[in-house]
Amino acid sequence: MNVLAELRSRFSLVLADLIDDPAPLAAMILPSQDPKFGDYQANCAMPLGKQLGQPPREIAQSIVNQVNVSDLCHDLQIAGPGFINLRLRDEWLVNQLNTLKTDERLGIQESNQPLTYVIDYSSPNVAKPMHVGHIRSTVIGDALCRTLKFLGHRVISDNHLGDWGTQFGMIIYGYKHFRDDAAYDRLPIEELSRLYKLVRRLIDFFEAQDRLPELRQSIGRQRASIEEKQPSGDAKVDKKLKKALRGLREKLADLESQEKNLCGLVDQCEADTAFCETARQHADIGTAVQLETAKLHAGDAENIRLWEQFLPHCRTDIQRIYDRLDIGFDVEYGESFYHDRLADVVDSLEKNGLARESDGAICVFLDGFEAPMIVRKRDGAFLYATTDLATIAYRSETWNPAAMLYVVDHRQSEHFDKLFAVARGWGYRNIEFQHISFGTVLGEDNKPYKTRSGDTVGLEGLLDEAERKAFEVVRDNELAIDLDEKRRRHVAQVIGVAALKYADLSHNRTSDYVFSYDKMLSLRGNTATYCQYAYARIQSIFARGNVDIETLRNDPIPIMIDRPAERFLALQLLRFAEGLSAVVDDYRPNQLTNYLFELANRFSTFFEDCPVLKADTQPQQQSRLLLCDITARTLKQGLSLLGIQVVDRM
Repeated sequence: MNVLAELRSRFSLVLADLIDDPAPLAAMILPSQDPKFGDYQANCAMPLGKQLGQPPREIAQSIVNQVNVSDLCHDLQIAGPGFINLRLRDEWLVNQLNTLKTDERLGIQESNQPLTYVIDYSSPNVAKPMHVGHIRSTVIGDALCRTLKFLGHRVISDNHLGDWGTQFGMIIYGYKHFRDDAAYDRLPIEELSRLYKLVRRLIDFFEAQDRLPELRQSIGRQRASIEEKQPSGDAKVDKKLKKALRGLREKLADLESQEKNLCGLVDQCEADTAFCETARQHADIGTAVQLETAKLHAGDAENIRLWEQFLPHCRTDIQRIYDRLDIGFDVEYGESFYHDRLADVVDSLEKNGLARESDGAICVFLDGFEAPMIVRKRDGAFLYATTDLATIAYRSETWNPAAMLYVVDHRQSEHFDKLFAVARGWGYRNIEFQHISFGTVLGEDNKPYKTRSGDTVGLEGLLDEAERKAFEVVRDNELAIDLDEKRRRHVAQVIGVAALKYADLSHNRTSDYVFSYDKMLSLRGNTATYCQYAYARIQSIFARGNVDIETLRNDPIPIMIDRPAERFLALQLLRFAEGLSAVVDDYRPNQLTNYLFELANRFSTFFEDCPVLKADTQPQQQSRLLLCDITARTLKQGLSLLGIQVVDRM
């Protein structure tokens, strides 16, 4: 049972007699921040008092007199200006816990109104290695899929691969002009990656050279604008001037930072004699790459042959990373899958009066947006927006989903705002479209996480290092002192991957976070390692006591609550449903990590205060063993919904 949902439902029946929409007030029933105020607290009387013009304590008393929660709670208490404190009955807690002894789902009921979700996540460009920037989309999307499926919903996970864009034009151009046949025959993925990086570097070099003069002119104009603004002596005017100058200086600093980065790139390239010679011979590489891409999209036989040759190598490389992360997808329809549908999308938009020609391009003009959404360029090429609209149409026709969730970083917010607006105008009004945005992974310098050389950190290297450091934790841990080398390596692999995933998922997804191996592998604090250690500690108790837990679960002796630490743990166990509900409410997996961390904390307190194997009586020992078992099962289930495994020894 979801205790919080049940309490809100019962309060809503009373609140509905006082106000038309009781839901916002019922949502003000929350777990208490301090146990001395009970287990839950209803704070709805104060805002209701303002709306009705009555003293909040009188309203609180009226609610208490009418709400029917006596089977769940002791007598309700009113505190302060009108807080209503609720404390669950111990006998009710015990009854609920005893139902969990043999309940595989730990009291979590499947939805009686299951919905169909399509979740679009990970979605790398397959022409280049996965990097640290892909970790957030991949693990957030996977956690949402697992949680929604566990709650009884139908979920289609779709890895919308970038397998058709300009990056393949780069590889095709690189293959035709720069390939090392021996290297390609020996290690095709590494050679394709080298070709992509070389072509990308050449294009960036020429673009930087072209951009610098314009950028320097902008810097000059910005400096002049700042110098022109002088104080007037009028306090009000000068206050506005100060604010304007602050904005101008921030923009100047941004332009100067761009100039510095571009100059650094140009200087680095020009210092490389071999690179400069290559650049001299391929001065039109930007246009040439666009031509190779256009030929691929037009069905050129040679480019299609090369694309079909490269794609399996690229997909194999990416799959190796997914296998290490234990990530799977229901479908993996890349951009190429939708290519033949794009012309029909544009035609449909035009026929429905949504799109029109503008300066040779076909655009959708939207209220509230300065720029239109371009769906076909002047040269006839389609854009990501066109593919995304074709994807929406296909998903709707194929699965008839209630919701489409796109787990993509926050920098794409404007794109999705436009996309969803066009989709609704196009007729898809009964689908919940959500951009599940997320922040950036930062280094300890609070800048996007990079290698020392300034390159984006590869995801495979990130996993290797996490597992290496996890091995150090396992090697030094007392619970794993007698494990052989092979077993330690396996445990380190589980812990390392878990640490990487949990470190990401434990942050509010919309926030940036600083990446730190030491913090993510700590046995203290909100980490996967801490939660996994709590699970392993319980298994150690069972092993030391030679406990047959399966037999114990079916024993008629009930769970008892004698000490505060037992009650504290029991209450958290019964809040598992609340944690999962909070994940789904706003698609935030950190709500589940918060729950699991608190559960591990409460188990630690229980472990210190309540002897298990050395309990005073056999019934007390059995009761505490069962509390341990439900805790372990809840930790395991909760972590599995985050895509994280547990181990018995670590």
